[in-house]
Amino acid sequence: MPTSNLPVILALRPAWNKGRIVGQKLPLKPKHVWATRVRFELAKNTRDLALFNMAIDSKLRGCGPVRVKVIDVMAPGQIKERAPVLQSKTQKPVRFEISEGTRASFAKWMDDPLMVRAEYLWRARFQQRLHISTRQYARIIRGWVKSIDLELTAYGTHTMRRTKVTQIYKKTENCAPFSFC
Repeated sequence: MPTSNLPVILALRPAWNKGRIVGQKLPLKPKHVWATRVRFELAKNTRDLALFNMAIDSKLRGCGPVRVKVIDVMAPGQIKERAPVLQSKTQKPVRFEISEGTRASFAKWMDDPLMVRAEYLWRARFQQRLHISTRQYARIIRGWVKSIDLELTAYGTHTMRRTKVTQIYKKTENCAPFSFC
């Protein structure tokens, strides 16, 4: 057997996904959704409740919810029933329905002193950024998953995208309304 004269390449650091479970993230079950909402309501955590509700309603990728502006969801004096968002990946505008529960949580969040003259719904803590980053959004979701004692590696930002779709599919067994089914 001939020996190769090629140099041996050694990795300088381990692969980013070594030891991690990669692949599709699971959707939340209805009992997990309600458990999370109850925790936020009991803790009077209006921001996380509004973000959680919007993440599920919008069915957007992780980078979508963080860029939603106040003007996208607010009409003068009231919360809109539908909101437009430009998808980062496809650059296509998408409208999502804002459910009654989400509108109620938005109304409470808009009354928060932090939202005075805010351009984005999910403002960053620091002035350099206008809104929270996708990475920060992932950390927030990780905290939600941890709070209801679920396996952290099985859930992520895509979990929020898949949750409502899965629930609708289980009720109707119709995949046609969803372009990503």
